[in-house]
Amino acid sequence: MLSKACKYAIRAMIYLASRAHEEVKINIKELAAEIDSPEPFTAKIMQSLSKQQIVSSLKGPNGGFYLTPTQAQVPLLEIVKAIDGLNSISDCGLGLRYCSDTNPCPIHLEFSQIRDGFTQLLTDNTIASLATQLQAGHTQLKRIK
Repeated sequence: MLSKACKYAIRAMIYLASRAHEEVKINIKELAAEIDSPEPFTAKIMQSLSKQQIVSSLKGPNGGFYLTPTQAQVPLLEIVKAIDGLNSISDCGLGLRYCSDTNPCPIHLEFSQIRDGFTQLLTDNTIASLATQLQAGHTQLKRIK
């Protein structure tokens, strides 16, 4: 349901929120390494989020990306909206243009339930709440080798 860019964006935001209490700015090299994402791709994603004021950035030798307390409270749905748009989670599971409750595709009912549950997850979880789990060591953002 989510693009690779959107997954990286969510991971980057969680990492930034996990470091927010340190009041540091994270450079793109560190950020990309911590979320297992290619640097140029991460930079492009973060620039997009910065333009939409979902993340803050500062240029220069001591610059980087960081989150304000308000930005850390953003629900995941806002990141999905910024990167993929809401159609990515509302479209038909089979990609049909005119699928609806009155004109359903073969998987419409089951897929609608999954999509609704996923949308609820994106709405209920903030970046900060997921960062807390990361800080506690209960979750991870990159593959264990």
